[in-house]
Amino acid sequence: MNDPMTINLQIIWLLLLSIPIACVAWTVTHEEVFREPREYFTKKSLSGKHILTRKFFYLFTCEYCFSHYVTIIFIILTDFHLLLLDWRGYIIAGFAMVWIANIYMSLFGLIRQDISKENVEIKEIIKKIGR
Repeated sequence: MNDPMTINLQIIWLLLLSIPIACVAWTVTHEEVFREPREYFTKKSLSGKHILTRKFFYLFTCEYCFSHYVTIIFIILTDFHLLLLDWRGYIIAGFAMVWIANIYMSLFGLIRQDISKENVEIKEIIKKIGR
């Protein structure tokens, strides 16, 4: 991506690249498939003897924190920069992608919460009908 992109194309890239960042960050920090490592990291983040140990392990339990590291990987893989073609464009892109990815994760969390609430309500209705 060494040639300059139009601002519209940069925004499209920003919005699209933030989706897999949100997906990876959410999966690692919330989903069942990573439950055991996450529980280990949580324990280490709370009981580590050194502050650096606690902070290192905390990074894998917080979707916001973890999304920064996922974003760095995506910037390296795609060579994406935003607004400027030098190192400043990478920094701007990084923070913008983290922000958008966290909006996506917040929306996903709200949708999941709403679906869970509806499932509980449906179970209660079925339970009442069955009586």
